[in-house]
Amino acid sequence: MDKYLDDFRMNMKYYRENAGISQIKLSVLCGCGTGTIGGIESGKAKPSFDMMVKIAEALNINPADLFIRDSSKSKSKVRETLREDFNFILAKI
Repeated sequence: MDKYLDDFRMNMKYYRENAGISQIKLSVLCGCGTGTIGGIESGKAKPSFDMMVKIAEALNINPADLFIRDSSKSKSKVRETLREDFNFILAKI
């Protein structure tokens, strides 16, 4: 499980920095405390499922993108399958 959280943290930081969004601004966009985003990125905090979705929405990305090991690569069949699975789960909530 830690492997997936590490991928999540790495991708979260990658997409946040690519968007030019500070940790504080992302906290505001997600409606959480200012230390929450830093805690998640540093591994001191574990995000809830709801927080993961809020982060993805704030970064304007698909939540599945936060779990792809190498977010800089182009789309692949595995990536599309993960997106489809994640979207299916979100639709059921």
